[in-house]
Amino acid sequence: MSNLEALEAEIKKLSAKATQAKMDLHDLAEELPANWTSILSVAQQVHDAFDELERKREDLKAQEQEYGS
Repeated sequence: MSNLEALEAEIKKLSAKATQAKMDLHDLAEELPANWTSILSVAQQVHDAFDELERKREDLKAQEQEYGS
């Protein structure tokens, strides 16, 4: 498996993780005011998941440009 293929596979997993985190936050919001004390930690998990996904997408874009040159 090439570096690009490995990175694409990792991005696919991170995308699923980010989507699940987003759904967890959505579910929490629907249940408010129950479990309101967990808002910050769940929101941080969503932020971290999307931050990591965005960084990997930027890495992929850079590698694609490098291989395309």
